[in-house]
This record gives sequence, C-alpha cells and structure tokens, in this order.
Amino acid sequence: MTNATDPNGGRAAVADGDKSTRAAVAAMYRLTAGHRSAIAVAAVLTLVASALGLAQPLVAKHVVDASGRGQVIWPLLALLGALFVAEAATGSAGRFLLEQMGEGVVRQLRHGLVGRLLRLEMREYGRHRDGDLISRVTTDTTVLREVVSQALVDLVTGSLVAAGAIVLMAWLDPLLLLLVAVVVAAAALVVASLLTGIRCASEHMQDSVGALAADLARALGALPMVRVHRAEEREAAGIGARVEAAYGAGVRTAKLASVMSPAVELAVQGSFLIVLVVGGLRVSGHAGSLGDLVAFLLYASYLVLPLSSVFRAVGLIQRGMGAYQRIDEALCLPVEPTAPKIPGVSAHAPWPARPSATPEQPALALHDIRFGYTPERPVLRGLSFAVAHRQHVALVGRSGAGKSTVFALVARFFEPDAGTVVFDGRPATELTRDACRRRIAVVDQNAHVVHGTLRDNIAYAVPDATEAEIRRVIELARLEEVIDRLPGGLAAVIGEHGSTLSGGERQRVAVARALLARPSLLLLDEPTSHLDAINESALISAMKDIAQECALLVIAHRLSTVQHADHIVVLHDGRTAADGRHEELLADSPLYRELAAGQMLRPGAVPESSKGAGTTG
Repeated sequence: MTNATDPNGGRAAVADGDKSTRAAVAAMYRLTAGHRSAIAVAAVLTLVASALGLAQPLVAKHVVDASGRGQVIWPLLALLGALFVAEAATGSAGRFLLEQMGEGVVRQLRHGLVGRLLRLEMREYGRHRDGDLISRVTTDTTVLREVVSQALVDLVTGSLVAAGAIVLMAWLDPLLLLLVAVVVAAAALVVASLLTGIRCASEHMQDSVGALAADLARALGALPMVRVHRAEEREAAGIGARVEAAYGAGVRTAKLASVMSPAVELAVQGSFLIVLVVGGLRVSGHAGSLGDLVAFLLYASYLVLPLSSVFRAVGLIQRGMGAYQRIDEALCLPVEPTAPKIPGVSAHAPWPARPSATPEQPALALHDIRFGYTPERPVLRGLSFAVAHRQHVALVGRSGAGKSTVFALVARFFEPDAGTVVFDGRPATELTRDACRRRIAVVDQNAHVVHGTLRDNIAYAVPDATEAEIRRVIELARLEEVIDRLPGGLAAVIGEHGSTLSGGERQRVAVARALLARPSLLLLDEPTSHLDAINESALISAMKDIAQECALLVIAHRLSTVQHADHIVVLHDGRTAADGRHEELLADSPLYRELAAGQMLRPGAVPESSKGAGTTG
C-alpha cells in the first residue's frame, strides 16, 4: 500500500495490487477534491443535454405517425429543431466546465509535485533520476487531465443516459431490447477482459517515457563531455533503446485498445441490424407501428454514444492509473520539514545578527560528528572543530577525507548519525533547517548558474536587493570586467548552465550571489580552482575583506589559499588529524607536509562534489 498526498493536504490510499475498475474510479475521484461543485454542474448540464436528446426520438415518432395520418407536422418539426439546438448549447457548456476542471486538477497536481520535488530529502535525488521526476510533472499529469476532465463524467452520465434509453426502449419493445442486451453483454465481456492488460501496458509505457526523459536529460546535461569523447552515436543508441521500449509499450496498449474498439463497434452495429431486421419483420406483421420502430432505432443509435463513452471511459481510467501511480509515488517521497513562516519576515531576509554579548560562542562548531551516506561506509568518524566569528578556517585533506561532506552537514542537506552541529552555541537540532540556512551561504565547485540575466543570478538569494548592494558584491567578487565585456552588462542573458561564461567567471558570480545574502558563515569549496593567477590573487585579497564581515570555512587545495587562513584543519579518514596555522603544521604535521610535498595543495586538484549519496570528499 502506498499513500499519495493530494495537493489539498489529504491522504489518499492506492492499493498496488488492486487493479479493478472500481478502485481506479475511486482513485481518480479523489483527484477531483476541490472541483466537485464544477463537476456537479457539468454533470447536470450533460444530463439535461442527454435528456433533450432522448426526447427527440419521441418527437420524431409523433412526426412519422402524424405524417402518416396527414396531420400538420411543422410545429413538431419546430420543436424537434429547438430540442436539437438546446441540446447542443447545454452540452457545449457542460463540456467547457469539464475541460476547465481538468486543467484545474492538472494545475493543482503540478503545484503539489513541484513543491514536493523541490523539498525532497537530499538522499532522494541520488535514488531518482531528474528527467524521470520531471516527466511525472509534465507527461503523467497531462495523461490524467483527459481522465479527470472526461472519463469520470462520461462514466456517470453515459451510464445514466444509457439507462434512460434502455427504459424507453423497454417501453417501446421489450423483445427487441432483449436482443440488443445480449449483443451488448457479449461486447462488455470482451472489454472487461482487456482492462487489466491495458492498465499494465500503460504503466510500462509511462515508466519507459520517464526513463527516456531521464536519459536524454543526462546526455544534454553533459553534452560537451559527450561530444569530446565522440559518444553521440552511443548515447543516441542508448536513448533509442528507451524510445523502442516506449514504442513497444505503446503498441501493446494500442493493440488492446484496437481489440476493444471493434468489439464496441460490432456490438453497436449488430444491435442496429438486429433491430432493423427483426423490427421490420414485426412491423410488416402488424406487431408494431412504423413510428415505434423509428423511435426504437433512434434510441438504439442514441444508446451507441453513451455506451461507447462508458467503455472508453473505463479504458481511459485504467490507462490513467499508470500515470497516477507514478505521481502517487512522487508525492510519497520523503521531504525536508517545512519551517513555519514568521509574520513580517521575508523568506530572503538575512538572518538577524546575534547579540555581541556572546562573542565567545563560535559561529560554527562540530562535536564528535559521525556520518555515512550508507551504514556500511562511514565517512566522518568523530570529527570535531570550530569556526569563530570573523575567522578564516581552511579544510584540507586527501580526496575522500570528508571535506565536502562537512559542508553538506553544515548546510543540513543531511543529518549526522551521531554528534552535534552547533550554530552560535545552539545545536542545529534546536533550529529549523530554514533558520540554519539563513545564516550561511555556500559556493561549491559546480558554481551553479541558471538561465536568465546576470543580475538574476547575482540577486538569486535576495531578489529585492538594491543596486548599491549588488554593486558592492560585484566589486568584492571582482566581476566588473565581466559585466563590461557582456553586451547588456547586468541585463545580459547568460545561457543554460551559464554557457556564455568561463568557469572562473561562473565561480565569481556564485561568490557575489553568496555575499549578497550577508551570511554570518560563508562556505567556499575551492573558490580559486577556476581562476587565473591574477584573479586568484584578487579573490584572496577579497577574502580578507569578507572575513571581516563573516566567518569563512574554505575547502582548499591550493597552497596560496591555505597559507593565508587563520586556522587550518587537516582531515584524514573522517577525523581531525591536525590543526593550526600554516607554519605550525609544516613544522608539526607529517600529513600536512606530505600533502604539500605531494602537490595535493596545488592548482587543478581533483574537485569534489557534495551531491549524491556516494560523495565523501
């Protein structure tokens, strides 16, 4: 059993093993919460339109009978025309309401999915592929739109209209109705036998489309690597296999649907032929009137549409359950707890400065931290150190020592298995994640830049920042030349992933963005890794100014970055192997001397990433 959170905050249960139409209808019905008044109005309009349609054969019967008796028929013809126009107008209004409701349900689902996917626990991003998660917001919700906007109402109104037509047909000729019922029942058995297969095939198709989106997103996200290694054909072949899988699942769905549609059509045509032949014989034998036969034939033709809509609705609902199951799974993924909103406080406002009465409390302290991305592979094994206010602390160590993991824990992307992370004397567990993150800013080696203007990227953390504030961080990050070079300056649109900027320029943009939030603790993951010697010197000089405003915790490989730190922490095997100033460590720490002599503290050292369950850098 899995639980799906609907966007209204309720919980909806979906039984994985229950693939019955009843369970599917119940699941689809739960999606319409908040839209049921619109559904009710649309259903009433549809029923009124159907009632107007059901009245037309009776009027036609009287037209035929009156014409046979030589009576005036134009008033009946006028009534027939009025009924037709009223049916069309009422049905159109009902259909519009249903389409509007369907779009509303999709909007509601997408809001819920987007909000949840952006708040997932960090571990979940390592377990699920980005493209597949995106396809649940786009492709799967689109499939559901047709189900909730048409299938549910068609199922109800089609059943009611069919019941009304059957009652009137029974009143006109019970024998003919019995013959029709036998043919329709045979078609219903065929349809019922296909529904489970349609749902399974639809689930496979949605999964294949999700995998296709994930593979394509992976290839496009690493396109320079793909082209440099001449892997276009290999990637195209791998993605092509996903295309073939989606094609095969789609063909299986179409095959089952192609069997269902002729079964319904044959039932309708067979019923009509039986009525025409048997009814004609009965009229020629004076067992009924021509008007009765015309009315019965019209009702038989009217029975076609509701029965077809019922069968189609059942098939759509079963197909939609494949998309619904994937959406349900996404809505069940664990998320970070949401911090309560503080009235009058902007979500982008900097964290208020702590009273100066407690300067002895460090900005950050780690006490005996133990952590592993998986239980059998611990990364940190009792790490402890502190960062004082306005102090520059550098973390050094071999790749895999746990440096980037420290950043992930400080940012509370993960929680330690044991030990305590402390901000200004307060354990992180006593603060919300929002409270912790509003105190810090992070610049990692990926130097994330999003599509938009240069100003949008710099002001990402503080969208309402003033021009003076933006200019201040531009100067600190030494971005003036970049702005002068780009056409449009701050208004220049930088491409996807900042493709119009160099690696060093992207990193400086990330530094400016972090400083704009005025954090009390700034985390820098090898900030000079993409800078040339001139810009590196400028940024190191800027870091001295930054350290006068906030605490600095820097992952460093370059000696030029490390030697100016107030304090250096040497990590080894998830523990603090040594700490002190550069000169002290050169004299007292064999590991630090080995790192320096072995060129671990060098330009171009192997970068680390804090993303993914396997990162231990």
